[in-house]
Amino acid sequence: MEGSVLPRHICHVRKSSATINRFHVFIHSISLIALIYYRLSFLLQSAETRAHAAVLPWLIVFAGELVLSFMWLLDQAYRWRPVTRTVFPERLPEDKHLPAIDVFICTVDPKKEPTFEVMNTVISAMALDYPPEKLHVYVSDDGGSSLTLYGMKEAWEFARSWLPFCRKHGIKNPCPKAYFSSVEEEHGTEFMAERRRVQMEYEMFKDRLRTTIEKYGTRNESIRCSGDHPPSIEVIGGGQVEMPLLVYVSREKRPSHPHHFKAGALNVLLRVSSIISNSPHLLILDCDMYCNDPTSARKAMCFHLDPKISPTLAFVQFPQRFQNISKSDIYDSGLRCTFSVRWEGLDGLQGPVLSGTCFYIKRVAFHGSFIQNDNDILKLKESFGSSNEFIKSLRQNYDPSMNRDGNCLSVMQLRETQLLASCSYENQTKWGIEVGFLYQSVLEDYLTGLTMHCRGWTSVYCNPSKPQFLGSGVTNMNDMLVQGTRWMSGLFDVAISNYSPLIYGPLRMSILESICYAYLAYFPLYFIPVWCFGIIPQLCLLNGIPLYPQVSDSFCMIFAVIFLSSLSKHLVEVLLTGGSFQTWINEQRIWIITSVTCDLYGSMDAVMKKIGMREASFLTTDKVMDDEKEKLYQMGKFDFRTSTPMIAPLVILVILNMASFMLGLVRVIATGDWDKMLVQVVLSFYILIMSLPIMEGMTMRKDKGRVPSSITGLSFVVAMAFLTVGSIVLKD
Repeated sequence: MEGSVLPRHICHVRKSSATINRFHVFIHSISLIALIYYRLSFLLQSAETRAHAAVLPWLIVFAGELVLSFMWLLDQAYRWRPVTRTVFPERLPEDKHLPAIDVFICTVDPKKEPTFEVMNTVISAMALDYPPEKLHVYVSDDGGSSLTLYGMKEAWEFARSWLPFCRKHGIKNPCPKAYFSSVEEEHGTEFMAERRRVQMEYEMFKDRLRTTIEKYGTRNESIRCSGDHPPSIEVIGGGQVEMPLLVYVSREKRPSHPHHFKAGALNVLLRVSSIISNSPHLLILDCDMYCNDPTSARKAMCFHLDPKISPTLAFVQFPQRFQNISKSDIYDSGLRCTFSVRWEGLDGLQGPVLSGTCFYIKRVAFHGSFIQNDNDILKLKESFGSSNEFIKSLRQNYDPSMNRDGNCLSVMQLRETQLLASCSYENQTKWGIEVGFLYQSVLEDYLTGLTMHCRGWTSVYCNPSKPQFLGSGVTNMNDMLVQGTRWMSGLFDVAISNYSPLIYGPLRMSILESICYAYLAYFPLYFIPVWCFGIIPQLCLLNGIPLYPQVSDSFCMIFAVIFLSSLSKHLVEVLLTGGSFQTWINEQRIWIITSVTCDLYGSMDAVMKKIGMREASFLTTDKVMDDEKEKLYQMGKFDFRTSTPMIAPLVILVILNMASFMLGLVRVIATGDWDKMLVQVVLSFYILIMSLPIMEGMTMRKDKGRVPSSITGLSFVVAMAFLTVGSIVLKD
């Protein structure tokens, strides 16, 4: 009785942080208004007064300042009301009253996503501390690889020993690889003997997988990753009552049909699972994101079973944490600002953004508004497709006829699942348009979460001290830039679509939530100010053209306040969330690097898709560890082995700034124009400090991760040509 009265979770508003943030917004906003006044007062002067000034560089820099100010203003919505939450899973009802959960795990290519690592994720999901008869694990194999199916069968056999061992001894890490890699304290002779037995079975499981990969690894037909194959659905071990259901799903893929990448695979899992288990709640995991704590499901249920918030609660988002991140984290792979600052701020509004993985979500949240508003069977089929069984599953009292006494689907179920997994099933339906994960962006999670919030759903952010899930972050520059470009393309897809948050959102959700979504959608626009500030002030420094107030001018203080205010606020946030001064430097550096490359190319890619110049693409991040790249990462050295279009713009900007700084500094010393040119000298020096690893890669390093000399030479020619042409234009 007491457990039913006590709250299952508590929300803590961080009032001191909110007060400091709002004060900073006030001071910084006044400074920005003063900056804009300064720029406009110059531009509105008479033509005679502006005759001796370079108007075009002023306009370009002012445009960069306006975009940067706009982005800063949007970013402050995250800091308006940050909150944290505490959960009490011990206050949940008895196991028999807990709702069922379907776990979705997506994999594509066993060459990029090693089967052994994927199976560890599968086993960790099966080992969650949850009633096994209410847990069902689905693996989407988008490549149709026989190796993945074989791995799942082997994983099932090992799980028959692993799961009882975890339950009996209360193992706190359900992932066998992580558990056996750690040092276990002595717990008695019986426990250690059983641990050695299970570990031996684990090693045998690992050896069987390794042997199979080595035996068939060179034969493409044996581990094929095909874009042309029929649907295949297989239930593994359905007859074990004390074991979760494990289901292999490989949807049909044909070259003539669009498959919509991960969103399409997840929508197939939504349909197939609905007639096998039809659990009301879903856990979505990336194939490398294993369960690090068995209690995450119970923590999520603390929110989903709260009658006060449950009717409108769509999903509970956990942070993504990574087990391979070094202490220095030179690529900002840990996404500290996202999961330690911004998502806590969103949680104080209408809830965090759907983040691709590590979230427990209601199945009904994917149904749009059709279930509530329309019970006509024909109209439901227009939205959800022709499957009668799937239409039946939309009713909350629907109970699938899956028989757990056997591990085979009935003939009817097999026929229905293959229909639901066919590539033509979604034709002439609302799937991907208004139902399920949406297809209008390659960043399907962001867009789907946006539409859910606009329909009135809310979300919460649960960030316990122990990471509930652990995955693999990017540890080389190529993967970081490829992944970042894909993210920026997906975000800008939304920014230039009918779902643009500042247009689509304000009338459908809170204004602050809309602003937060808008910040992410327009994030790629950072390339504009970074390119402006990386080129124009330096070019003018080289030619003795001032773009900022004199040091003796009171307006110079405004620029100093804005610059120092932004840097110091970022530094304070880094330190308060457990980072260091080096973390702050690395995040500043990566922001510049990704703005120059990912933001630019992502924006271009989105625009080209919009006007029909290219089709959407999705490059899977390589999860295979490269020992040489990993060594450089752990040493804190950048690995510049990436494509020329990615690395060349960075090297060009660095060379341009080096030349402008050195020659401009000589000019300033010779003419004594410190009062006029100091701000541009400081700006160029700041960029060079942030570019030290690139300069080191160009000049000092001899390892394979250095900047190739051919790119350095080409970039030097381009930079010098630009400076020459730019100087001629400015003098004219």
